[in-house]
Amino acid sequence: MAAKPTTRARSAPTPDRAGEAKKRRKSAENRRGQPDSRSRGRTVRTYANAVWSGRFAEPVSERVKRYTASVGFDRRLAAHDIHGSLAHARMLRATGILSAADLDAIERGFAAIVREIGSGRFAWSLDAEDVHMNIEQRLTALIGDAGKRLHTARSRNDQVATDVRLWLRDEIDTIAGLLARLQAVLIDSAERHAATIMPGFTHLQVAQPVTFGHHLLAYFEMFERDYQRLAGCRTRVNVLPLGAAALAGTTFPIDRARVARELGFDSVARNSLDAVSDRDFAIEFCAFAALFMVHLSRLCEELILWMNPRLGFVSLSDRFCTGSSIMPQKKNPDVPELARGKSGRVLGHLIGMLVLMKSQPLAYNKDNQEDKEPLFDTVDTLKDTMAIFTELVPDITANPDAMRRAAAEGHATATDLADYLVKKGVPFRDAHEAVAQAVRFAEMKRRDLSELTTAELRRFSGRIGPDVHRVLALEGSVAARRHIGGTAPAQVRAAIRQARRMIRGRS
Repeated sequence: MAAKPTTRARSAPTPDRAGEAKKRRKSAENRRGQPDSRSRGRTVRTYANAVWSGRFAEPVSERVKRYTASVGFDRRLAAHDIHGSLAHARMLRATGILSAADLDAIERGFAAIVREIGSGRFAWSLDAEDVHMNIEQRLTALIGDAGKRLHTARSRNDQVATDVRLWLRDEIDTIAGLLARLQAVLIDSAERHAATIMPGFTHLQVAQPVTFGHHLLAYFEMFERDYQRLAGCRTRVNVLPLGAAALAGTTFPIDRARVARELGFDSVARNSLDAVSDRDFAIEFCAFAALFMVHLSRLCEELILWMNPRLGFVSLSDRFCTGSSIMPQKKNPDVPELARGKSGRVLGHLIGMLVLMKSQPLAYNKDNQEDKEPLFDTVDTLKDTMAIFTELVPDITANPDAMRRAAAEGHATATDLADYLVKKGVPFRDAHEAVAQAVRFAEMKRRDLSELTTAELRRFSGRIGPDVHRVLALEGSVAARRHIGGTAPAQVRAAIRQARRMIRGRS
């Protein structure tokens, strides 16, 4: 509600000038929707709906209001905004800046607001711009002047930076748990297939035989690096910016360390300019998210290929697939395909955040309002994706026969034959050449290398003996790779035990 205008006596204008002044005032009021602020004896007005309104002669236009408001998406920070505000209020009381009565009123007011938000009765207002002012104005409506004193020694600049860090810290903890569960189901699936032979590929060509369990553990390792990146990101998120105020700190005797302890921050931001303008922590999280989605997208690509009937390595239950509106026989791997597509969405958010920050001078700029929607969407996408793949991975049904048939094609044990010759004293380059000639001969005969007789193989090296076929067998090939990180079933099981210890050790 606008304040009543006050006037000061002055000489009466001439009729013509009075008419023109009246027209100008009427025109201004029509444009602005309410009286404007004047100085030097003229009408003085304020715009009570905005905390900064005393500086301005007219209200923000409705279009600009809609364009600049963030309450439509930043209201999800409400709980963290209240949490941070309570810690700030208690610090103000502890340092003697706020009275005990004011603190009591603030705590009672916030308790009422929490109930209103929880029940859906809180009235979010576009006029109040953002989550912070919506809550502050409601608090003031409930408790009066004590609500107005809450903002002493802080700015929305350090307030929002604190809210986002509090919110993201909680989300990181949730995501860490989801990621650990996804790793756990990968380990379980790998254990079931520690000895299931499949072809390993390079350039999407059959290269050497591996086990399906070993293949799945490769994704465990990717996700483990992601987990470590997320843990490192959390340490850099967990720094308190509150107390930096707008950009230069405050003249009040605040105790930032006290607020940090109450909110669970490890430390306080050391530079007030950096504290309010830093969004590295959000960009770093988006970088973690993008890399995780790249890793998951690679798994999705393989699932899509493996489900193709030409390979038929795996199948998924109907609940993870859809059909075709025209082709009755179709069973489409929609979940892996959509997750592969969502990886592009998350990568785009990372690039958007980097571009958002690349040209910003110190300190805070309104540009930073644009950090929240990509950050929020990245978190939501990650949580949904991790949750659904924690259900999908155990549902992957392998087809060992199809995998074995594919591994038996493409001369997958050619490297084993070269190693065999080296162990017989043949220099590796000579062994490589001999095996290459043997492969060419096998292709001419339209047989796999392992199907050639001992006599046929001896045409390429006299060092080849009757024991060669043990080397050329798929089981012999994988079993021979029994070093750390190798694909031998015994090593896969050892890697599984180590992976489980890693996950248990996190708690």
